[in-house]
Amino acid sequence: MLDKHKVSLRQCVLILSGVVVFLLVGSITVLLLAQNLSAPSTGNIRVVARAPQPVNLSSNTLFTGNVYWGRYINDWSQASALSYQYPFSRLGEFGRDQYDAWISGLECPVTSGVNMTSAEEDATLAFNCSPDYLPEAAKWFTIFSLANNHTDNQGIAGFTETKTHLAENSIQYFGHYDYQNVDDVCEVVGLPTKATLDDGSVTNGTLPVAMCGYHGVFGVPTDESIAAIQKYAPYMPVVAMPHMGAEYRSSTDELKTNAYHQMIDSGADMVLGDHPHWIQNTESYNGHLIVYSMGNFIFDQQDTFEVTRSAAIRVVISTVGDNKDLGKWLQLGEKCRMFKDSCLADAKAQGLTKLDLEYKFGAIGTNDADKINKPATPDQQSSILQRLNWQYTMNSLQPPYSSL
Repeated sequence: MLDKHKVSLRQCVLILSGVVVFLLVGSITVLLLAQNLSAPSTGNIRVVARAPQPVNLSSNTLFTGNVYWGRYINDWSQASALSYQYPFSRLGEFGRDQYDAWISGLECPVTSGVNMTSAEEDATLAFNCSPDYLPEAAKWFTIFSLANNHTDNQGIAGFTETKTHLAENSIQYFGHYDYQNVDDVCEVVGLPTKATLDDGSVTNGTLPVAMCGYHGVFGVPTDESIAAIQKYAPYMPVVAMPHMGAEYRSSTDELKTNAYHQMIDSGADMVLGDHPHWIQNTESYNGHLIVYSMGNFIFDQQDTFEVTRSAAIRVVISTVGDNKDLGKWLQLGEKCRMFKDSCLADAKAQGLTKLDLEYKFGAIGTNDADKINKPATPDQQSSILQRLNWQYTMNSLQPPYSSL
């Protein structure tokens, strides 16, 4: 028979060993739980990655002279197998893909049901452009100015219909045919850009830009209408596109010069004019670029080389330095494509400040002789630059404006 004392000792050792094992297991369990709680979870806890932020932007835009596809252009188009593509059939030679936007003055209303012959349109100078061309035009042009002496040729209803058709084809517009109209002089548009993000990637963006159109054929733009520029200049780039001056002349006149200077004095970054149907000289005024007339880009005038050539102005706008509001400006830009939007008021409400930008300019010769617009030949390009007095003007610009 076993000794009772030895049995009790064995029981104590077993009990004590069990307690030690229990405490050890418990300690390990607590330690593992503590590690799991302190480590990031890939299960129930969602980790949100920081979205890349814009650090720079650049917009490569081509501004062109008068555009018109009525009258004889319509005749040539309908006689061609290309039909509505005809007026735009060689524009690809300008390298459209390298540009973010094309902007021009549309010198006609765009209305349906007008059955005037070309001879009648020519005799009355009551223009019209068929809306059937707009799907093709929209492949090339981003924004049109309506501030000229022909957009009212089909009356107020025709002007309203024009804006409707442009919107239906996602073409932005600005300006008014009434030179006394002040409310519609300037419009904030959404200018397409390329934005570089802080991870090195590049994406499409939209920059708010004020476009100011002036019809000055039947009267000089008023001081009040030019002063409208001052509302936009403290916040965003401003481009003035006046339509005025004597036709078929190679240089500007004093009346137009004074008005364009006043636009710069009011805060416009540049002035790009048309209407004379000929290319005219340029000027550096207070370091800013003024182009007095770009000439005809797409038009049916064919009788002289002067009316068949034009100067398209390439404008590259880029950010410089650290622009803390860049992301907010790009977000706002998405809302600025509609006519009569609230972009200026929204920029003020958000306390946005004007971006630090630089502007670089180039001149590209065009030629629509033989009824189709295409790039100028080297000799034509040289003569166009000479008419513009381009090199002298470029050398006279001051920062943030310079030549490409």
